[in-house]
Amino acid sequence: MYVFVFLLCVLICATIRRVKVRHWALLVGSVALYVTWQPWFGAVLLSSIAVNFLLGAWTRRNASWVPVVTGALFNVGLLSVFKYVPQLVLHLGPNLLQSLDRLALPLGISFWTFQALSYLIDQYREEELDPSFVEFALYMTFFPVTISGPVCRMPDMLPQFRKKETASKNEIRSGLQRIAIGILMMQLAKLLGQGVLAGDGIVSGFNRTTHWSGADVWCLAFGYGLQLFFDFAGYSHIAIGAARALGITVPENFARPFASTTPSVFWTRWHMSLSFWIRDYVFFPLAPLRREMWWRNLALAFSMVIFGLWHKATVLFLIWGGYHGALLVLHRQIQQIERKYDWNPGRLWTFLSWGATTAAISLGWIFFRANSLLQAWRMLAAALSPGSYTSHGLSLSLYLLVGTLAAGYALVLATEAALDRYTTGSQFTDKSRMILLLARWRWFWIPSLYALALLFVFMVTHGQEANAGQLMYRQF
Repeated sequence: MYVFVFLLCVLICATIRRVKVRHWALLVGSVALYVTWQPWFGAVLLSSIAVNFLLGAWTRRNASWVPVVTGALFNVGLLSVFKYVPQLVLHLGPNLLQSLDRLALPLGISFWTFQALSYLIDQYREEELDPSFVEFALYMTFFPVTISGPVCRMPDMLPQFRKKETASKNEIRSGLQRIAIGILMMQLAKLLGQGVLAGDGIVSGFNRTTHWSGADVWCLAFGYGLQLFFDFAGYSHIAIGAARALGITVPENFARPFASTTPSVFWTRWHMSLSFWIRDYVFFPLAPLRREMWWRNLALAFSMVIFGLWHKATVLFLIWGGYHGALLVLHRQIQQIERKYDWNPGRLWTFLSWGATTAAISLGWIFFRANSLLQAWRMLAAALSPGSYTSHGLSLSLYLLVGTLAAGYALVLATEAALDRYTTGSQFTDKSRMILLLARWRWFWIPSLYALALLFVFMVTHGQEANAGQLMYRQF
């Protein structure tokens, strides 16, 4: 049904110039797709739309903090009922509230709740936003991004909803290319989760293994980060591509995060739409309240704790958020030392910084993925114990899979950069003419390699565990 609705909406957005017709087509299609998961999910979303639209109108008429605070309480309360209260109930004894632990989480509630909050805050900041009810409903339900983002903002979306130009052929072609890339990336994530051999992947490494060597922990930590990247960045490619084919540009979510040389750079490249949301609506309002550096560091750490708890209200995610807050504060201290001594680091330091950043980020994924606090401590203890590196418990095939996919991804990025450089360049040597030929004919040989890679992954993963390849961020 998703494919049918998508293609129908693309046809309408590419051929019909009447803006209101496109609005209604996208809105009806978005709501229809959303309620196919659970009809009552639609009721929760539509209730949120109605309340937040009225609160936005109240804010426009009365630019005070009262409607914004009311909206924050409503949205955070609604999110808590479905996302956080059931987690707390799990730790209570048997009582009438125990049934709440089986309360399903409406799809995308974390994402569209943040969109509603940013809309109200932007209204309070006197952004010129006057959406109609249909436009606001479309902003909240736009099907490419409703389930797992990217998190959009009304000032970016409203002008695009109102533009009279139809979706162009270039936009449709570009969108379909992004969708194709996303499909392959999500299949690679599935391959990492399952492993080349059944039950021999990242999932079994966390769920079935009870004793890990230091090498095992690093393989699982980095491998899980790679799996999460392929899965969520792949989904983001599909969402961004679907929106692009409809003539709408939504925010990017990833920008080569494994090339990050500092924790601060990492968070400008990973889950960008959410990290920028936390920066703009949590950190920036808090940081100027006091001038002292300790307060800015505290605001930064607090913002990352909120980032962690946004995913899930557990001790592990609390620690994960605090851990990244500590990394960012530590990086700020290093920056102060560099400025104090007017130190201009060279390439060696940049390389070492990249290695340290990759290691620190990877180690943090243990808190993000571990099944329990005890498991996380055991894995960290193994990683920090020199004597544990004399053996390994994971299969050699998983080590090879993680290494091969990491090297393959780096090679793809390097090849893409080289092809772009030779395509736009004007001076060529005899040695570069073959690369120039490959660059100009990549429309022919890249799709062929893509098809072979996708076929290979399908053949390997077919018939294995179905749950290892699901959209991992859907649970948040």
